[in-house]
Amino acid sequence: MALATNSAAAAAAAVSGGAAQPRLGASFLPLKRRTISAVHAADPAKNNGPVPVAAKTSSPTVAPEKKPAPAATGKWAVESWKTKKALQLPEYPNQEELDAVLKTIETFPPVVFAGEARHLEERLADAAMGRAFVLQGGDCAESFKEFNANNIRDTFRILLQMGAVLMFGGQMPVVKVGRMAGQFAKPRSDSFEERDGVKLPSYRGDNVNGDAFNEKSRVPDPQRMIRAYAQSVATLNLLRAFATGGYAAMQRVTQWNLDFMDHNEQGDRYRELAHRVDEALGFMTAAGLTVDHPIMTTTDFWTSHECLLLPYEQALTREDSTSGLFYDCSAHMLWVGERTRQLDGAHVEFLRGVANPLGIKVSDKMNPNDLVKLIEILNPSNKPGRITIITRMGAENMRVKLPHLIRAVRSSGQIVTWITDPMHGNTIKAPCGLKTRPFDSILVSIFQLQRSCLGSMFPTIIQHYNFINNLINLT
Repeated sequence: MALATNSAAAAAAAVSGGAAQPRLGASFLPLKRRTISAVHAADPAKNNGPVPVAAKTSSPTVAPEKKPAPAATGKWAVESWKTKKALQLPEYPNQEELDAVLKTIETFPPVVFAGEARHLEERLADAAMGRAFVLQGGDCAESFKEFNANNIRDTFRILLQMGAVLMFGGQMPVVKVGRMAGQFAKPRSDSFEERDGVKLPSYRGDNVNGDAFNEKSRVPDPQRMIRAYAQSVATLNLLRAFATGGYAAMQRVTQWNLDFMDHNEQGDRYRELAHRVDEALGFMTAAGLTVDHPIMTTTDFWTSHECLLLPYEQALTREDSTSGLFYDCSAHMLWVGERTRQLDGAHVEFLRGVANPLGIKVSDKMNPNDLVKLIEILNPSNKPGRITIITRMGAENMRVKLPHLIRAVRSSGQIVTWITDPMHGNTIKAPCGLKTRPFDSILVSIFQLQRSCLGSMFPTIIQHYNFINNLINLT
């Protein structure tokens, strides 16, 4: 899960109520594979060629005012990523079956809507300016086997719990983003895995192939994309119900604890905080301020995942009917990973043309000048909320490498939101063979970003449920 914190506490601000809801009258047209001539898809007014008929989504959110964008390095098209070198993509054995699956997905409704993505961008802009926290959470990768309502509820409940701790302690709105409803694909350092002399294709996530170590399971199967789409839609449907149906009401703050926290010191600390929130709500009621307002009974919740499986992402790209912008409607927010962020690569080419808020994963290997160039490619108009930088480099590298990255971005005048991922960067293997992270290293990563940013917004990615135990000790 991800946690955003700001060392300078601002005045309390109410979290905007209710997730953006789709307009029932939205019209959809199938996306035709024709060339889209554009300088940058984030500003279609600059297009200097024909725009194809594309699936359109309508949204109640008004499109932001367009600003002239500087000329990009080339014309963008929905398929222009295919002209670039694409890493981390599976090799499907049957091209005809793959094409048939992608054409089917192109006819499906979007998983998310453009107006929701614009709303998230506005909230991330607040975080970039130090007016909000960002909390992002979820598993490293979703799976088909672990898909059930209880797991979705428990992840959502932890995010609510952590959000309450952060909002009450920091007196600042919390932007909640789930690594859910689409986070299936996994980048691999090697295309093949070898066990006992047997060499098979690497497991790339449930939307590509299976994790069982046998030849049949490891063959990339395009039909898995349809199942991933269905699971994403079902997950988001349940999340919307939780977010707007009363489960997220602040009056339920004392009920968000998980069972494993019922009988320990950290659980007691959370209950103490929850009772203080209850007392504040009681005071509001006594003063005549209603607690039935949507701000108090609902919450905004957005989804995110790594933009890795480009054929699937393209199939869910739609032109928004209210703004003329193209959105990847598989998630509200997408990020480009450490292994696919090449300046001339296919993933960067695809992402520069969609209007979703974007993340950039960076490690200690990132060159500061390359980071500045990458931000310029993805956000040429320097729009606040468009870019979030997610650092994952371990505690020691955070001390040495991070200040140079921040200094380069600040010197360029680029507006970004900074996030740190202290989980992946601090991974060690326990004697029993399981991966774990020293909590001291996690704290160093978090507070090093705070020191480096000198009080500007920073979040952290946390992907283990039991981290909430220790999080409460920070409040």
